[in-house]
Amino acid sequence: MSEYTRQMPVVAIKNMAVMPGMLIHFDINRKFSMKAVEEAMMSGERIFLVAQKDDSIEEPTKEDLFEVGTIALIKQLIKLPGNVMRVLVVGEEAAILNEITSSEPFLTGIISPCITDSDELYKNEEEAMIRSLKDILEVYLKENTSINVDVVNQLQSIHELEKMVEQLSIYIPMSLEEKQDILAATTLMERYERLLVILTNEIEIIRIRKELQGKVKDKVDKNQKDYILREQLKVIREELGESNSISDAEEFMNKAKNLVASDEIKESIFKEIERYKNVAGSSSESAVSRTYIETLLSLPWDKMSEDRNDIKQARKILDQEHYGLTKVKERILEFLAVRQLKKDADSPILCLVGPPGTGKTSIAKSLAKALQKEYIRISLGGVRDEAEIRGHRRTYVGALPGRIAKGLINAKVKNPLMLLDEIDKVGSDYKGDTAAALLEVLDGEQNNKFVDHYVELPIDLSNVLFVATANSLQTIPRPLLDRMEIIEVSSYTANEKLHIAKDYLVKKQISKNGLKKEQISISKSALENIILRYTREAGVRNLERRIGEVCRKVAKDILEKEDTKYKITDKNLDYYLGKPKFSLDKANETDEIGIVRGLAWTSVGGDTLQIEVNTMSGRGSFELTGQLGDVMKESAKAGISYIRSVSEEYGIEEDYFKKHDIHIHIPEGAVPKDGPSAGITMATAMISAITKKKVRHDIAMTGEITLRGRVLPIGGLKEKLLAAKMAGIKLVLIPDKNQKDVDEIEAEIKEGITIIPVKTMTEVLKYAFV
Repeated sequence: MSEYTRQMPVVAIKNMAVMPGMLIHFDINRKFSMKAVEEAMMSGERIFLVAQKDDSIEEPTKEDLFEVGTIALIKQLIKLPGNVMRVLVVGEEAAILNEITSSEPFLTGIISPCITDSDELYKNEEEAMIRSLKDILEVYLKENTSINVDVVNQLQSIHELEKMVEQLSIYIPMSLEEKQDILAATTLMERYERLLVILTNEIEIIRIRKELQGKVKDKVDKNQKDYILREQLKVIREELGESNSISDAEEFMNKAKNLVASDEIKESIFKEIERYKNVAGSSSESAVSRTYIETLLSLPWDKMSEDRNDIKQARKILDQEHYGLTKVKERILEFLAVRQLKKDADSPILCLVGPPGTGKTSIAKSLAKALQKEYIRISLGGVRDEAEIRGHRRTYVGALPGRIAKGLINAKVKNPLMLLDEIDKVGSDYKGDTAAALLEVLDGEQNNKFVDHYVELPIDLSNVLFVATANSLQTIPRPLLDRMEIIEVSSYTANEKLHIAKDYLVKKQISKNGLKKEQISISKSALENIILRYTREAGVRNLERRIGEVCRKVAKDILEKEDTKYKITDKNLDYYLGKPKFSLDKANETDEIGIVRGLAWTSVGGDTLQIEVNTMSGRGSFELTGQLGDVMKESAKAGISYIRSVSEEYGIEEDYFKKHDIHIHIPEGAVPKDGPSAGITMATAMISAITKKKVRHDIAMTGEITLRGRVLPIGGLKEKLLAAKMAGIKLVLIPDKNQKDVDEIEAEIKEGITIIPVKTMTEVLKYAFV
C-alpha cells in the first residue's frame, strides 16, 4: 500500500464504484476521460477512479465527485466503434482525492492513501471476526440464492480478515452509497463493522421482500383459483340449465355499484347478491331472493329531484286550476316561501278536510305541478291490513313491500308528493290497525328511518311531502290527527260553483265529449238552474256530471239532426236534463205555531231541517220520530226538562205535562239525522206548541241546549249559513261562542242575512216569537 501523496490522472465514472481487488471493465466516451486513460497507460498504467455524485453532469468538478475513490491498474484497453473506449481494470487500493490540479486536457488530481494499518488485531480476535462474517454470510446466502456457487466456495475458503472484507465488498450486491461508505473507512476494523451492518440490513430487506412477494403470490393464486372454480361452476350450471343466475347476479352487482345510496345500504345489497349467487337457479328460494334484490335496486335510496321554489309561478298555477279556496292556497304558498328561504326545512304533513267534490285531490295534484314534484296517489279507503302500509315479512309466500315503499319505487325519487287519499276511511281488524301503522309514516321526527317489513332496511321518508285527504275528522284516531296540519276545504257557494262551472267545468266537458267551442254554449241562467235545481252537494262533482250529460246530448243531436250550433238556456234545460231533481226548501210564508227551521251539517254540505211539534191530550208521553240519532234524542229530552223547569215564566200549568202528550217530528224520516245542532230548535218548537205562540217564518237557528238553557257552540257554520241563504232565511241565531267563526266566512255568504249570537234560551225565544 502506498505511503505517499502523488499526482495522477483521474477518471470520473457514473453510477458505480470500483472496490480494491475488483476486476471490472467499463465503457467511457467523454474525451477528457479517454485522454486520462491514454496518459495513464503511458505513465505506469495506474489511474484514479472516482464515482460522480450526479450522473447528469458531463464536466464534473471536485464538488461533483465523491471524496474517496480507488487507484486501479489498467489491464486492457479496447477502442470500440462510435468513439467509445472499453477499459479493463483491477482495483488496488482506496485513496482520497485531495484536489483537482488540472481539468485540461484531462482531469489530474492529488491522491493520498485512505486505509492505514493502525489496527493491531490478535489472532483469536481476527479469527472471531472472520467466523462472524462467515456466519452472517451463510444466513445471507440462504436468503439470496442468486450468487454463483463458485463465488460462494471461494468466499468460504478465505482465512484472512482483510481479504475476506475485500472479497465480500466485491461480490455482495450493494448500492453506490454503501460501497462508498466502505471505501471511506480509515481502518480495517471500521470496514469490517460497516460491512457487517450492510449485510444485516440486506438480510432483513430480502426477508421483508420475500414476505411481501409471498402475500402477493397467495392473493394472485387465490384469485386464479376463484376464477377457475367460478368458470367450472358456470359450466356445471350451464349443463344443469341454471346459467341465468350468474349473469343476473353480475347484472345486479353492476346496478348496485351504480346505485345512489349510502355505503351501508350498498353493503347489504352486495351481501344479498352473494347469497343469490349460491342459491340454485331453479329453486323457489332463488325466485324470492331475486325479487327482493330487484326491489332493493328499484328503491330511490338517495336519488332526489330538484323542486321548483318559484312562489309566483306556484300562485299562478294554483289560481289557474282552482277558483276560490283562499285559505288552502295561502297555506301552500306559505310552505313554499319557507322552503325557498330555508332549503332544509322539514316537509309539513298537510291534511285537507272537506266534503266530497270540493277539489281536495286536485289541489294536491296542482301542488305537485307547482313544485315540479313526482305525484303519487295512495288510496287508503277501506284498507284494513297493516301490511298494506308496512309490507309483508319475507317469510310469507307472495310477500310484497307496502304501499309507501311501492309509491317511492314508482316515483323513482325519494322526495315526491305522496297523496294519502281518504285517510279517514282506514279500518282495523285482526290483521292489525292500519291507522296505527301510519303513525310512524306521518311523523317528521321518526320517518327518516321508516322500516318496511319486506325491505328490512331503513327508508328515509323525511323528504316526502305527504298530503292527506279526509271527508271528516271524526273517524281519524287522535294520535294520527295530531301528526297532521288540518286545512279545511269547505263547501262552495252557489256563486263559486257558477265561476267554477264557467271557467273550468264547461271547457273540460266540451273537450271530453268531442265538441268544439263554437258548437255549444251554456248560458249563465242555465248553469244557475243546474246548480240550484239539478244538484244538491257541497262540491262540484255532480255539477260536472250534469254539464257532461248536456254535452253528450248535444253530441248526439249534432250527428242526428246535423245542426251546427246549440245554445243551452234555462228555457230548454228540461230537454237535456229532464225535470228538476230538487226544489228549494224555502222559508215558510206565514208565522206558525210549533214549526221552527233548524240548520244542519251533512257530508254533502249544509241543509235546513223543519222541526214540527204537536201537543195533544194524553197521559204525559213524549215521542220522537224522523229517524233521530242518540244525540238528537238526548237534546230533545234536555229541552223538555228545561221547559218544565221554567214553566211558570211562560204561564204553563203545573199539571200540563201529566195531561198532554208531546210529539216531535222531523220530516224526511228515511234520512238518518244526528248531532247537537238542533237542541235549541227543538226546545223553541216545543215551547211554541205548548204556549201556542207563533214563531217567525223567516228565522232559522242552530245550537246545542243544556238543562239550564245555555246555548253551546256547534260546527259546520259556513255550510249551515249557505243552506239558510238558499232557503231565503233573513234571520239566523247562532251560539255566542261561534261568533269568531262568522268573521272568517266570506261576505258573499253573509250578505242579506242577519246573524245574531245568543247565549241562553231566553234570548232565543225573544227573537223567535212573533
